[in-house]
Amino acid sequence: MKKLIAALLALNLLGMAPASAHQPVDLLNSDTTPSAGPLLVDGTVSFAVRASFTKAGQKKAFRAALKEGDQLDVQYLIIDKKPENKLKNSKLPLLVITSPSGKKTTMKFTERTEFLETYSRTMYLYLSRISEVAEPGIYSFMITARTKSAITLGVGAREVPGEVLRGQ
Repeated sequence: MKKLIAALLALNLLGMAPASAHQPVDLLNSDTTPSAGPLLVDGTVSFAVRASFTKAGQKKAFRAALKEGDQLDVQYLIIDKKPENKLKNSKLPLLVITSPSGKKTTMKFTERTEFLETYSRTMYLYLSRISEVAEPGIYSFMITARTKSAITLGVGAREVPGEVLRGQ
């Protein structure tokens, strides 16, 4: 009986490991507009979109497709270490999300909540989160640097493999 419980516990823990990791997507220096950047084919799949900037004014962008009834889930995070965790909010990159109908939402920083990403054992800070019913269509995400910095955007919530298209 003890062996059965131990085996079930081990299988349960093994099954949980991938659920803590978003699929990584690194934005390139050439991803300067939503149409030039990658397309997350299913915006409900859990992606970790990473953007690094070397100077103020740099832009990086991507898109995510959502269907009728889908949930738009976006989290703005920074790694909890210097220099990012010492930057004033006014120096962190600006994120503007444009819905398929053209509605623009600028993510406002409303928190600094610690989050341990267990897969990589990395400590992050949540700065902002959005969770709302999505419009069907393609959402555009435009990130503009205000100084040298790096951010991670969590997009989607379903922990399944997702497809990312480039050059389309």
